[in-house]
Amino acid sequence: MAKLKNLTLSAGIAVAAIVLPSSLYAGTESKAVVETPAKSALSGDLGVNFVSEYITHGVMQENQGVIAQPYADLYYALYEGDGAVNKVSLNLGVWSSLHSRHPGNESNTPGWYEFDYTIGVAVTFCKDFTLTTSYLEFDSPSSSFDLSRNLNFNLAYDDTSLLGAFALHPHVAYLRELGYGAAGTGNGQGNYYEIGIAPVIPTGCCVTLTVPVTAGFGSNRFYAQNKTFGYASAGLNAAVPIACIPAKYGTWTFNAGATYVYLADQNADYSGVDNNRFVFNGGVGVAF
Repeated sequence: MAKLKNLTLSAGIAVAAIVLPSSLYAGTESKAVVETPAKSALSGDLGVNFVSEYITHGVMQENQGVIAQPYADLYYALYEGDGAVNKVSLNLGVWSSLHSRHPGNESNTPGWYEFDYTIGVAVTFCKDFTLTTSYLEFDSPSSSFDLSRNLNFNLAYDDTSLLGAFALHPHVAYLRELGYGAAGTGNGQGNYYEIGIAPVIPTGCCVTLTVPVTAGFGSNRFYAQNKTFGYASAGLNAAVPIACIPAKYGTWTFNAGATYVYLADQNADYSGVDNNRFVFNGGVGVAF
């Protein structure tokens, strides 16, 4: 909060101001000085999403029962400037998938299917490009799968200045398995590649509509049978601000959407499901 400082005259000066010409005090009158609050270097978001099916990297993880996926992220700005590099931030995140239906193992946390954490650095350059390099670890408190350690690289381009309302917001991503467990269905030392866009549909109201389209591929046995194509998906997501919550408590948003996912044959066979999947989601989150 900005602090307000009241500059008051002493008793002697106050008397002099009455008996002497005011021109003697030109430019020295008392004024309220407002300090501009410093912008916080720390920001973040947290929330929870509910999904009808949990699919990641084109692999079905769960399609029955209640699936809740809470998350929390922190971003710490290390640098901001106007040169070739515009911003550097440290990113920390945790994510979980909680399932009402579980494999029935003897874990003390049978419903806690997955816990992930990531630490990385995001660099924004040439104003519109952001490269995020991070270490990403998948763990299963319910012992449903082995620990998986990975390096992840994501390059996003904000093409708003180029295309305006028709911006596509493209991104490309690369994940490298480090040989500790598998993020895919292969031997745990594979490569995963992703391309996608997420255009925003103008609505003229408070609802923000996004159309994410994504495709995933693998190499070096990321997928079983050493297949290349993993999946393709297209969805429609709506986000609505929760205006009744005061801004001092953060920016709250409700979201809901639906996504069509086409699984490659080897991934559908691996999970024992059909190639064509429809995933519905809804949740609430807050950014600060």
